[in-house]
Amino acid sequence: PSSPASCSHSGCQDNSGKPSNTTQTQEDSPFLSPGEVLSLDSPGCIRSPEKWVMLGRLRGRTSIAEDMQINFLGQGGFGICCAAGADAHLFPPSVFSVPLEGRSTKMFLRGRPITMYIPSDFLNYEELRMELPTEKLKLDWVYGYRGRDCRSNLYVLTSGELVYFIACVVVLYHVQHRTQRHYLRHTDCVRCLAVHPDKVRVASGQMAGVDKDGKPLQPSVHIWDSSNLNTLLEIGQGSFERGVGSLAFSTADEGAYLCVIDESNEHMLSVWDCARGTKQAEIKSTNESVLTVEFNPQDSSNIITTGKSHVYFWTWSGSSLTKKQGIFGKYKKPKFIQCFVFDTNSDVLTGDSEGNILTWARVPADIRTLGKGAKETYQISKQTRAHEGSIFSLCLCRDGSVLSGGGKDRRLVRWSPSLSLLQEVEIPEQFGAVRTIAEGDGGELLVGTTRNALLRGSLAEGFRPIIQGHTDELWGLGTHPSRDLFVTCAHDRQLCMWDSGEHTLAWSTTLEETGLCADFHPSGKVVTVGFSSGRWVVLDTETQQVLSSYIDGNEQLSVVRYSPDGEFLAIGSHDNFIYIYSVEDSGHKYTRFGRCTGHSSFITHLDWSKDGKFIMSNSGDYEILYWDVAGGCKLLRNRFENKDREWASYTCVLGFHVFGVWPDGSDGTDINALCRSHNERVVAVADDFCKVHLFQYPCAKPKAPSHVYGGHGSHVTNVRFTHNDGHLISMGGKDTSIFQWRVVGGSLARSQSLSSASVSSQDAGVST
Repeated sequence: PSSPASCSHSGCQDNSGKPSNTTQTQEDSPFLSPGEVLSLDSPGCIRSPEKWVMLGRLRGRTSIAEDMQINFLGQGGFGICCAAGADAHLFPPSVFSVPLEGRSTKMFLRGRPITMYIPSDFLNYEELRMELPTEKLKLDWVYGYRGRDCRSNLYVLTSGELVYFIACVVVLYHVQHRTQRHYLRHTDCVRCLAVHPDKVRVASGQMAGVDKDGKPLQPSVHIWDSSNLNTLLEIGQGSFERGVGSLAFSTADEGAYLCVIDESNEHMLSVWDCARGTKQAEIKSTNESVLTVEFNPQDSSNIITTGKSHVYFWTWSGSSLTKKQGIFGKYKKPKFIQCFVFDTNSDVLTGDSEGNILTWARVPADIRTLGKGAKETYQISKQTRAHEGSIFSLCLCRDGSVLSGGGKDRRLVRWSPSLSLLQEVEIPEQFGAVRTIAEGDGGELLVGTTRNALLRGSLAEGFRPIIQGHTDELWGLGTHPSRDLFVTCAHDRQLCMWDSGEHTLAWSTTLEETGLCADFHPSGKVVTVGFSSGRWVVLDTETQQVLSSYIDGNEQLSVVRYSPDGEFLAIGSHDNFIYIYSVEDSGHKYTRFGRCTGHSSFITHLDWSKDGKFIMSNSGDYEILYWDVAGGCKLLRNRFENKDREWASYTCVLGFHVFGVWPDGSDGTDINALCRSHNERVVAVADDFCKVHLFQYPCAKPKAPSHVYGGHGSHVTNVRFTHNDGHLISMGGKDTSIFQWRVVGGSLARSQSLSSASVSSQDAGVST
């Protein structure tokens, strides 16, 4: 229309700029009461940019306030007025007594605008400056070990520490002192490890990986000092493809050289000078998988590699490498030769997929046929039936005996130097097969297993676990409300309770299905786990017994969350619904209370208000919705009214208080999880680029700076603060690692105000 419909509100103006006191209605207008639409002190009126705009009638609208603020607030001041039965129209701001200008802000994900209303206590929002938090994180403990797909990755150093790896971290674990140190200079997953003859220097090789833009990174080998964790050399950047698969230091010349095999199609074999970091020789080894490499301990010019259907004996001279293939002759050629050692006679013992130990004896060179320069060769002199199924590991002990570790049969066997069976023990099924073996002090043995456990013990007294971990992708995480405990669940169907104070696994139990999310009842007496099928169970935290089992829908559950008073349980599902249960008897009794219906995509995150009556939720299409649970699970359509509500937790990745954590150009999947500290000073973020971030809270401005921490080798799927904010727990998805970070610096007092000063985002190379 050429002119807006007039309004009966005193002071409203028509398009001539003069006050109008007449009311004009139309029969086809959807009549909405001013209070129902706007819920403002000045009913029916809301500010907008200062110019005349006709929005048309409010057909089908349920919230003028929401529509107007999404499009216009923060740009100036003009108003919209709606009387019952009238068309919506705009008028100058002079008639308003409610100052609402500048009270919303907006972010975009995949081009979709997400509007967030500014709380009333942010009086000078435009002057707000985001700073780096005074708190920082320091890696305190790493749970897990990579044994499922790696080998030769467990050694004992002169310090008495065990050295092994998981994700991008090489762990140095002193069993007696119960301490860990961590080498953190790798930028992608570590795949192999070698210890120098001095038992101090360590070489570790990593995969190539990609950066956050998808560009490939160069794999390399780090040579570092285990006494102080200083990097001595980084070699091979630009020389290796895909990753580094195997490493070995020479022994005869006191570790002067390092042999490296990469993961390219040709599995390039190269020899490097450890002092200068220069390449001495390089050659294509084979198109088949190469599983291990070693120098002859008596002669560094002799190198051996084994893998799929081959044993190669290499001769290194200057810049040339030549190979001879091991001939199996009358013996069955195995599909894989997974491991080998040099025995006390310098013969080679290989362990293969047939379960046999083959003895390759040295044979003098045939000078008559091959001439004076001919080298000695190796031929099979003996076959020893050792295991049912593959032999994954061989270890030469200081007393000359040999240890072999089986895959299928899980047996650990000690053999005499002449390969007579001396002793054996079977590793419990729960730990998996023997992956690698190391000899400690006093005859103590250390065993790495295929189910990512490290065991300590002896053949006579058996073995007990000293490090345990999950074996498949991790997602579910919950921290105990009052104790130093946290629970994890993964695609391996294991539910694990960890003691963060003792750095141990308190207990684990096998679930019937894949657990994806978990939360403790505020009493701490029970924990609820949501499954991939829509089912959820309640377990007693002391007995590990399943107390209750329910099912809501037939799609996976992404979040379970108790209200702060423990009287409700909210369950977010991929069927777009939030199911609400009333809870009694400290989490032992559940009754369906209602269902929150209104999301147009799957639920991703949710939080309860401090009074336990309302919920804020996020969904897969980037919605932020609010629900009145106590009032009957009603959707609160006027989101503006929830701007000042206080939340008991903050794990929703979308919201005014946290939108500054999102990077520029994000596609909406870059952040998997976040968690506000209980003292409301910081927010931790788990991103899709293997990083953990620590931001100031609230984080309510774009491009906020953060402390950034690496170590994970896969997308970080979840983060949670412990009950007293002393630690942060983070989980790598496919790398199966769990990191426990100590929160250092800052104050435990709750944040009351934000400084307006701007600070640099640089902090020792770990801030952005």
